[in-house]
Amino acid sequence: MVVSGQVQVAPFTVARDLGLADLRAALVAGWRDFLAFPLFGLFFGGIYVAAGLLIWFVLFRGGEVAWLVPAAAGFPLLAPFVAVGLYEVSRRREAGFPMRWGAILGALRGRGDEQILSMGVIVFVAFGFWLMVAHGIFAVFMAQSGVGGESFAVFATTAGLLMLVVGSAVGAVMALAFYAITVISLPMLVDREVDFLTAIITSLATVRSNGFAMMAWAAVIGGLLFVAILPLFLGLLVALPVLGHATWHLYRRVVV
Repeated sequence: MVVSGQVQVAPFTVARDLGLADLRAALVAGWRDFLAFPLFGLFFGGIYVAAGLLIWFVLFRGGEVAWLVPAAAGFPLLAPFVAVGLYEVSRRREAGFPMRWGAILGALRGRGDEQILSMGVIVFVAFGFWLMVAHGIFAVFMAQSGVGGESFAVFATTAGLLMLVVGSAVGAVMALAFYAITVISLPMLVDREVDFLTAIITSLATVRSNGFAMMAWAAVIGGLLFVAILPLFLGLLVALPVLGHATWHLYRRVVV
């Protein structure tokens, strides 16, 4: 039986009464999970930090510092896939299962049906597509600016500012679409034996049924990741695991 605060989606029931109090509760629960098992959080956060520093080094060493902006903007697209291990940590803590590195790292394999790996392909294809789109936008506006990509001076020109506006708008649309299909689907694939299409449909239905709360959660994720990236990506050591654990608890609140 589906009550007024829920909606039936595929074989699952999704809550449609999510509020800001639920977001706060998820963050608190995520923080507690991180404090309970910080090594796992620091490990997965460290992978993300190392990847960010590598991208920074390659672009800076190659004299393409202007590309740091689109790379940093698209970098959060990879966060949900990196957080799969964190979902497993929260799941095991909630169920009272022992914490074993093999089981947690093995969460990337899913339940032996390669559904999470299929989602991983979507994640990396989306990141690659964003870089292609950003390259096109940059190529058009940098040609108009007359300044090469080796200098941040491009952003001080009229063409550079327009490039930031257009790139930010396109990136925001792509990030929102990607967020809608992954925010619930990835923790769901860790938790249940479902195919990735069903998980994506459930995630989209959650966002549609809880528009304000889920957009607020997107703003929280984007804001915290942006702030965490600023100090040489080091803030991600804490921000990424806390957000990963919190997203698990939000999923558990939403999918009945």
